[in-house]
Amino acid sequence: MSWVILTGRRNDLGPAATPHKIITNRDYLAHPALFRGQRPKVINLSNSYAYQSRGYYASLLASSRGHRVIPSVETIIDLSERKLYENALPELEQALNRCRKDLGGIVPARLTVFFGIASTKATDRFARLLFDWFRAPALEVTIEDRAGWAAIRKIGFLPLARMKSEEQARFVACLATYTGREWRETKSRTTARYTFATLIDPNEELPPSQVSSLRHWARVAARMGVEVEPVTKKDLARLANYDALFIRETTAISNHTYRFARRAQQEGMPVIDDPLSMIRCTNKVYLNELMELNKVPVPPTVMIAGLADLDTAANRLGFPLVLKIPDSAFSRGVKKAADERALKELASHWLRESDLLIAQKFLPTEFDWRIGVLGGEPLFAVQYLMAKKHWQIVNHDRGGKPVQGGFKAFTLRNTPANVMDVAVRAARCIGDGLYGVDLKETPDGVFVIEVNDNPNLDHGCEDAGEKDAVWTRLTQWFLDRLER
Repeated sequence: MSWVILTGRRNDLGPAATPHKIITNRDYLAHPALFRGQRPKVINLSNSYAYQSRGYYASLLASSRGHRVIPSVETIIDLSERKLYENALPELEQALNRCRKDLGGIVPARLTVFFGIASTKATDRFARLLFDWFRAPALEVTIEDRAGWAAIRKIGFLPLARMKSEEQARFVACLATYTGREWRETKSRTTARYTFATLIDPNEELPPSQVSSLRHWARVAARMGVEVEPVTKKDLARLANYDALFIRETTAISNHTYRFARRAQQEGMPVIDDPLSMIRCTNKVYLNELMELNKVPVPPTVMIAGLADLDTAANRLGFPLVLKIPDSAFSRGVKKAADERALKELASHWLRESDLLIAQKFLPTEFDWRIGVLGGEPLFAVQYLMAKKHWQIVNHDRGGKPVQGGFKAFTLRNTPANVMDVAVRAARCIGDGLYGVDLKETPDGVFVIEVNDNPNLDHGCEDAGEKDAVWTRLTQWFLDRLER
């Protein structure tokens, strides 16, 4: 992987400052054939990123040439006006004020951050967070004290021409740190065409894929010229060093998994799960209305906006019924109410956490179908059996670790056509990525329970029916989007 440094003028950065190639943004724009057939990482150090300036066009055309660039055009636009980045300020200001004690109680009026690296250890966490939000080579933060609260007045780019001599020296050191990452190559095979990042949490209790399964995928992907490398939540600043992202942590809009997905999308990287799919699948209220709108069968459902709606739910659905918190995963936040008393008690508790709940008709089955859908086409089929002496596939009610039921894998050819049809229709309502559609097969028909944006995919389970074709198709999904 080669690095290319763009400057506004030839003498902005001396050749001794970095071993990487340095050219002006004018030369880069004037010679579109430069680096053809390569995928360099471009660091745009133009003195101006104003709209339609050379600095702006350098980042814009880098993306069209398939080159990775910082800052991206999205970042340039985000930082062009305060109103476009003010949604980031609450989180940034909280992080900044946490630094106050380490700074001796005084927050400076100006901070400079180079490639996510602060000038002092005290502000290091703030610098990393700032770089997570706005991936740019050099940023300048102007701060004012408002009754003991450090408030961010402005975030802007800091061009080389405006840096003090000591700042330029620190910038060069940070540039060396940022570009110094060695790319790992597998010695036993041809150099990989692409490297995919796989986001994992080694400590997660119920991860969507076990590390052993991801190692299996890596072996399959290697035969297709792809290197698979695990990353963790600490690696957000390095994400653009990769070509694609596969999230294998349980996703949530409120944590770093969404930030990773959003960053990947901003970088133009193929990503599973993409941010929009996460937003759509996370909330069961949205899913239910989306399915009904597209005439995809779902269980009879009543929205609970307050205790006054409980009678309606009881009358329409009968008992027992299932009550759900809209935002939950792995059967958490899903309970069965046996009677009116249990329903009221559970709803009263959950309405303190969520303004809306979902009540659905209880459809007892011995298993749930899970159909994996990738790019709008079936990928795998499996039946998840109910946990022993329980009505769900995962029992969280027992003490200790969650108890899961068994599974039975099917080839796509041997999966009932009506189950497959409903699953594909449901997934296509969400998007073009990877989804796990949970369905109940009953005498009254097939019903979608939910669509998961982050479905389980483990070697020996979900791939047991279609074998390595599952992993090959997953790899090819990314390759197709990289090579278009």
